[in-house]
Amino acid sequence: MGSGLWDTHVHLDDERFAGDRKEVLAEIGREMAGVINPGCDGASSAFAVELAEKYPWVYAAVGWHPENLTELPKDYLAKEAAWAEHPKVVAIGEVGLDYYWPDNAPREVQKKVFKEQMDLAAQLHLPLIIHDREAHGDMLELFRKDAPRGLEAVFHCFSGSVEMAAELAKKGCYFGFGGTSTYKNARKVREVMLSLPKELLLLETDSPYLAPVPYRGKRNKPLYTKLTAQNMALLLGVSYEEVVAFTEENTLRLFRKIKQPLS
Repeated sequence: MGSGLWDTHVHLDDERFAGDRKEVLAEIGREMAGVINPGCDGASSAFAVELAEKYPWVYAAVGWHPENLTELPKDYLAKEAAWAEHPKVVAIGEVGLDYYWPDNAPREVQKKVFKEQMDLAAQLHLPLIIHDREAHGDMLELFRKDAPRGLEAVFHCFSGSVEMAAELAKKGCYFGFGGTSTYKNARKVREVMLSLPKELLLLETDSPYLAPVPYRGKRNKPLYTKLTAQNMALLLGVSYEEVVAFTEENTLRLFRKIKQPLS
C-alpha cells in the first residue's frame, strides 16, 4: 500500500462509483494507507463489509443514517452487532441527527435511534461516526446527558461552532475534515480546525460528495484526501508530511481494530 494517508469517511457503495469502482479501489491501494467506508442502512452496510473483505486497504463501519430511518427494521441493532463481529468492521456509523431534510423521520425518532446506536457502540467498544446536520443543539444536549461512559466518537464533516467543538473535544471526540475546509466561504470550518489539538484531527473526503478545491462541484474520490491534507498543513503552518503522520496516528488510535489483521 501507499503512504500513511487515510480517508476516514468514503461511500464507495454510491452509484457514482458504479462505472469505475475497481479503478478507484486500485488507486487507493497504490497511493494511500487505507479508507473507512461507513454504511448508512442495511444494504450499504453489507456492501461496506463485502468491500472490506475483498480489499486489504478498505475497512467498514455499519449503521443507519438519520436520512434512512423510515423503514428501519426492528432487528437493526442485532444486525449491526452481528456485522461488528467482523475483524474489519472498525466503527458504528454513519449515524446521528439530520434536521435539514423535511421528509426525514421525526426528530424524536432520530434521537431515539441515535441514542440506541450510541449505546451499542459503547457496549461493543467501537467508536461512533457521527452525522450532525442542522441539529447542533440537540446533538450537544444528547452528548451532555446520554453519552455512555467511555464512548469514543468522530464528528464527520463537523459544521458546528468553535464553542461546541471545544466542549466535545473535552469529551475526547475527534473531528473529520474534508473538502469543505478548502472552500473560501467555509471560514468557520477552518476556525474550528485551528482551535483543536492536532491529536483530534482526522482527514476524510465524504466521497463522492464535497470535493475539495479545485474539484468543487465534481465527483469526489479518496485520493483527493491529499488536497485536504495539503490545505491543513498550510493552515496549521506545518509540513504535509507532518499532517499525514499525525492524522494516521489519530486514525489508528481511534479505530483500533485496523491493527487487527483479517483472519
